[in-house]
Amino acid sequence: MGTKNDTAVRVSEFIITGFDHLSHQKLLGSLILITYVLILCFCSTNLSIIVADRRLHSPMYILICNLAIVDIMFSTSSCITMIAVLLAEMKTITFTLCISSMFTYHLGDVTMCLAITLMAMDRMLAITLPLRYNSILTNPRCIAAILVCWTIAIGSIVPNATAADSIPYCQNNIRYVFCDYPAIIRAGCVDPGPYFTASVIKGLWLFCHLLLILISYIVIVYTVLRLSDKGSRKKTFSTCISHIIVVSTYYAPKIVSVLLSRVGVMLNLTERNAVIIVASMLPPLVNPVTYCLTTKELRGRLISLLTKKNCGSEVTK
Repeated sequence: MGTKNDTAVRVSEFIITGFDHLSHQKLLGSLILITYVLILCFCSTNLSIIVADRRLHSPMYILICNLAIVDIMFSTSSCITMIAVLLAEMKTITFTLCISSMFTYHLGDVTMCLAITLMAMDRMLAITLPLRYNSILTNPRCIAAILVCWTIAIGSIVPNATAADSIPYCQNNIRYVFCDYPAIIRAGCVDPGPYFTASVIKGLWLFCHLLLILISYIVIVYTVLRLSDKGSRKKTFSTCISHIIVVSTYYAPKIVSVLLSRVGVMLNLTERNAVIIVASMLPPLVNPVTYCLTTKELRGRLISLLTKKNCGSEVTK
């Protein structure tokens, strides 16, 4: 790895300076706080409904639970730092906490990618092999697949965390909005180029998973178009709507960022931070709402719970 000719300093904490130039920090902090609270509420609601109802203990809902856990972890790793900086004006973060937040953030990002791909495979099996689906994807196999995904994600992030923990640092300022791998590496007394090989690998990783998802939907479309009943076609396609929305919200910010760089549009610091914030908060917010509103069983259970509460409050009065 190449190094810079700068003098390394002992770093025990970092200072987050990515919001310093903004004039409405409290407003942005309030929006992030509200969004984070909504994420926690929506994800917790889905988890509670599925865990409490044994009839929902099936592979599809186990995958939704896994995604909700990932959404909570992913959003927490970034939102807590941003809320602390913007609302509590706590700009400093310890070195250990920064590295831990970075690890959790990228672990959530990679695990979400794997979770979305796993859910695409689930939909493909359910639509193309409906009679054999329950025998192929049992609950134990689904849980085993989820554990494998988490193991792969942890293994892929450990090298990045080790690199960030071991490099010498020239400054303790992080010019971005929370601790992610590029932000930490740019504070080091090293040539960032070789260290960003991980970002190239991650880009290829995302492309491969997006390709797998597209292939699964080609298979799904081919299978559905062979159905003679239009009603069956519509009903089958409707089961994929929620997943398509989830895929779109996860990949859209990443694709936009890549496309802009490919056409020569260089994002300034504010624009890059804005893309990072959207990419960190939009998927965890949209995912649980999408599945709760578009999945008949979850929507029905939620309406039932709300109705019972309203009826109970009326009886009490």
